[in-house]
This record gives sequence, C-alpha cells and structure tokens, in this order.
Amino acid sequence: MKTVRTIQATPRMKAMRGRIAVQKHCVRKVFRSSFCFAEALGVRARHRAALTILFLAIAMGLCAEELPRKAKTLRETYPGADVIYDSVTTPDGKRLRTIVTKPRDAKGKVPVIFVAGWLSCDSVEAPASTKDESGLVFRGLAQLPEFALFRMDKQGVGDSEGICAETDFESELAGYRAAFRALKNYDFLDTKRIYLLGISNGGGFAPLVPESDSEQAQVRGYISVGGWVKTWLEHMLEIERRRFALMEKSPGEINDRMKGATTLYYEWLIKGRSVDDILKEQPQLADLWPEGKDHTHLYGRPLRFYQQLQQLNLATAWSRVKVPTCVLRGAFDWIMSREDSELIATSVNKNGDLASFYEIPSTGHTFQHYLSLADAFKGKSAPFDPKVIALLADWLRNKAITHED
Repeated sequence: MKTVRTIQATPRMKAMRGRIAVQKHCVRKVFRSSFCFAEALGVRARHRAALTILFLAIAMGLCAEELPRKAKTLRETYPGADVIYDSVTTPDGKRLRTIVTKPRDAKGKVPVIFVAGWLSCDSVEAPASTKDESGLVFRGLAQLPEFALFRMDKQGVGDSEGICAETDFESELAGYRAAFRALKNYDFLDTKRIYLLGISNGGGFAPLVPESDSEQAQVRGYISVGGWVKTWLEHMLEIERRRFALMEKSPGEINDRMKGATTLYYEWLIKGRSVDDILKEQPQLADLWPEGKDHTHLYGRPLRFYQQLQQLNLATAWSRVKVPTCVLRGAFDWIMSREDSELIATSVNKNGDLASFYEIPSTGHTFQHYLSLADAFKGKSAPFDPKVIALLADWLRNKAITHED
C-alpha cells in the first residue's frame, strides 16, 4: 500500500502559481487576438496555425516583460483564489498595476467587485503580512467564492508608473476608467454584473468611473464607504471645524479660526489662486494651512487635484444611480461628514427604494477599529474587527444579488 504525502504549498510556490496565472491570461489574450487578426486578413486556415504560433512566441516575450515589480513584499496568495497581476495603460501612456482575484472553483463567469480607492498615495495591494485595515478587508473580499475582486494602484503607487504627489484628479480618474474598461479582457468576469466599491474619495466619485451609458448599465450596485457628495469647499470647512475641535480649541477660538479658514479655502478653491500667493498676501492665515511650509500639496496631493474636485457635482452623479446602493460610514470618522453619506442615500432613493445608510459602530474613516473619536483623531487603533468584511459580504450576497435576480 502506497503512502501519500501531502505537500504544503510554500509562499514561494503560491507566488509562482500567481505568476503562471498572469502568463496564462496574457498569452490567452494574445492567442484570441492573433486568431481574429488572421481571420480578418483572410489568411487561409492552413496558414493560421503558423501565424498564431508566431504571435504566441512574440507574446511569451512580451508577457514576460510585465510591469516591473517595485514592492519588496511577496505577491498576494489565497488558498481558494488565483491572483492575476496585470496592468492597464492611461491615456498619457502610464502603466498602472491591477490586481485581479478569481475564485478557483468558480463555474462560468463570476460578478466582480471593482474598487475605486482613496485619496492618499497608499497601495491597494494586500499581501498576507498586511496589517492595514483596508488591506484586510480586501483579503476578505478576495476569498468570497461568489465574486472576483479588481483593484488598481493609481499613478506612482505600488508598481504603477508616474508620481502620485504630482498627479491631478482628472488623470487619476482616467486611470480608473481605463481599468474599468479592461474588465472585458478577462473571460471569467461577468461584465454585466459589476459592483463598484468606493472608499473615501472613491466613495464620492464612484459613479463617475463608468463614463458612458452602456458602462453605467454594467454596474449592478454601489458601495460607498466614507464618501462625500457636497462641494469640496464645504468638505474642507467641515473637516477643519472638526479638526480644531479635536485639537481642543475653545469654541471662540474655533470660530475665529473658521473665519480665516473660510477666506483661505475660498481664495484657493473658488478663485483659483495659489496657496503661496494667498499666504504671502495674508500671512496671518499661515498657521491654518495643514501642511505648514509646503504650499504646493495637501494630504500628499497637488493643489490642482482639489481644485478639480471642487468643479465636480457629485450630487448630480449620485442622483443618476438607479441600482442598489449601500452607504457606510464609521461612527468615529472625523474626516467625512455623516450628512454626506446620508445625502448620497437620499439622492439614490429618489429613484426608488434602492439605497440604505448604515453607521458602523466603533469604526473610523476606512475600516479602522477605534474605541473613541479622540482615538480616531490620534490614529490610536484597536485590533481589527472583521465584522466590516461580513457586513460587505452580507450586502453583496443578500441585497445586491437578490435585487438583481
């Protein structure tokens, strides 16, 4: 009787399996394209095989030259999902890293969760070693057997080309739109069943990602986490009032500071002036600028980024949404206002009973677990609470899919 030994897959073996999945996906795309190309040219059937072999030989070389790896961590791996590290190209030629997870035992095409990320220059990659709360949520979603997960690192983040600190919002949005259109390249994705998960800034602009009517029809549901819908000027004034209060300024001092902040942000966001010019003209406002002596960036992004956000009308964008929408906000989120989340739900519900709003207890802006608002302001987090993963999974399975069917 033979003894069968089970070999436990090592992280290196899992990473190799992921790279093989990338190669297979890349070569499969080239194979389909080369066959269609030969057929379109009228190449005789007996010559198509030779032409296809030539294309495949070229493809193996091209696919091997994938977007270079910058991160020092191991690639993502999961026991029940294949991971494809791919890329999309923006209109200005920059290659952006995409990460696609596919349930290994899926039969046929599967719906996909498409992530529209946050404002900061942090990666959406979630290796097994991650302690980041959003990364832990992504790892949970990647292991749902009913869904694929699609993420993109914006310009200059992770393996993506470009410089995040100098990328404006319109360029970033163009990257998300290129990624959205790339979904059709994966034969295991049901591109008529896309669920768009927007987080933080992405929780506001998510409806702008599908640009055309046909693309909007592909989206079967939205999840907005810590999003916004008012003008960016209103957001800045609201977050500054909260910031001053959490800094324990007196009510009178908060009002005085808000008068100066109103002048500063109006001159910058409405009149389009540079912060440097404003502060040179009114030096008494300098202490109010959150970035100190850096007058060309805010929260790590260029000033033009926010001037473009100010030009958006997200209320109009959300009022056009006619699919199930889950609006979530952490109870200890001091970044975005509760009213923004409520307004998103209200806008969608004007098209029917489609949206629900839920405030998650003891939770911060992007899935962090906090014991108080003061802890959230200080960044003093408690151990991650996986209830947020269950909350998302439950809505996807029992609300979105049920409504769709």
